[in-house]
Amino acid sequence: MAFNFIRAAAAGAALALCASGGAYAAVNLPALKIDKTQTTVSGLSSGGFMAVQLHVAYSATFAKGVGVVAGGPFYCAEGSVVNATGRCMASPAGIPTSTLVNTTNTWAGQGVIDPVANLQNSKVYLFSGTLDSVVKTGVMDALRTYYNSFVPAANVVYKKDIASEHAMVTDDYGNGCSTKGAPYISDCNFDLAGAMLQHLYGTLNARNNATLPTGNFIEFNQSEFISNHGMATTGWAYVPQACQAGGTATCKLHVVLHGCKQNVSDVQQQYVRNTGYNRWADSNNIVVLYPQTSLAATNSCWDWWGYDSANYSKKSGPQMAAIKAMVDRVGSGGTTNPPVDLPAPTGVSTSGATANSMAIGWNAVSGAASYNVYRNGNKTNALPVTATNFTDTGLAASTTYSWTVRAADANGAEGAVSAAASGTTLAASGGGTGTCTTASNYAHTMAGRAYVYGGYTFALGSNQSMGLWNIFVNNTLKQTSPNYYVIGSCP
Repeated sequence: MAFNFIRAAAAGAALALCASGGAYAAVNLPALKIDKTQTTVSGLSSGGFMAVQLHVAYSATFAKGVGVVAGGPFYCAEGSVVNATGRCMASPAGIPTSTLVNTTNTWAGQGVIDPVANLQNSKVYLFSGTLDSVVKTGVMDALRTYYNSFVPAANVVYKKDIASEHAMVTDDYGNGCSTKGAPYISDCNFDLAGAMLQHLYGTLNARNNATLPTGNFIEFNQSEFISNHGMATTGWAYVPQACQAGGTATCKLHVVLHGCKQNVSDVQQQYVRNTGYNRWADSNNIVVLYPQTSLAATNSCWDWWGYDSANYSKKSGPQMAAIKAMVDRVGSGGTTNPPVDLPAPTGVSTSGATANSMAIGWNAVSGAASYNVYRNGNKTNALPVTATNFTDTGLAASTTYSWTVRAADANGAEGAVSAAASGTTLAASGGGTGTCTTASNYAHTMAGRAYVYGGYTFALGSNQSMGLWNIFVNNTLKQTSPNYYVIGSCP
């Protein structure tokens, strides 16, 4: 869900797991036979905003189309939590649509997102419930206006005539249609997933209403693609039997992004199994990828306002790049070339320390197609590194870290690990990580160090309560990491 609504406690306990079957160890995401021209994405609320980001920033990949439920225009928040909770959810009259279109064109010209020409044949499906009290229908109206600049009107379907609250809508599963609450899936007698997929792909075979094979659900190792950055160590996928490795079918790929408080830790596998996508996928050879945020993400939301990275909406955004890498893996065709036995990189060193970054360099390895960099044992690069240097960011000030490097072949198979190189970040300077700021609650929110909900102020990242939102209540906030503040003081 969009994140300020989710700050309110969800009523009642999470619904029970809806699928039976034993637990399976996570596996590496398989490489399958995918028609790469048939890759699409959809999402709800924070996942809807994220789906738009992926569609626009990686338009060469998602040129086929996008489905958006209770989302908003690309870069709507412009890096501000105040904008995110205000104009992008509750006060859509303030959305500067023309400015966002200009930003899109500028960034495409700079190469930080794909060319906008890729969007001209896209299909777009938009949905807004008339009772949605979280992301107002006006926000989706602004998204429709935004897409007018890039997508022909004939390619857009906008459905906003169902009296539903803020949720993913189905025709047979979830809460009552007017209910707002976990698992944020509502039975409104409308098959939204089916309507969306049929618009994106055209005429489809009838959905499979029988019980789907347990073995078609795959929990995969998401940490192959990213560590931390608000993303879980595992994700999920639904792979029809005809699409599985060794199958003869060439399949389509659809990426589904849950909303806030909807990852597997929050609602178990309900979003993965009960939102309606899989039964259409099963009878139409569509692989469905369900990336997952972690509980470390702000309210389990996707990053659509910059809580994790200032580059959140560009191709270089950590979550964006990780999902793109997952898509690339699924579509890589299952090559059977044997891995190359690569030696460990030599000459690993650190340099250029700042308060929150460190440059790592190493010598080239013969036969290597790319490299992966590990900080304290966890991979820190979302996409393969093709150079022999990498700048690791988002570090804590005055902290010592250890880095190792592995070379990888063209199939992504890694060689031996290098010797470790250590480095210590610099002490924080004014305005950086470790800095303390004393100000009114009003000033903290305007500076992006805190946010407002229900007339009260909360520290960004830690969600600690700071009291009433006004100019009279003062607090000292300490920044302990990018976009993360705690109430306290600096020594």
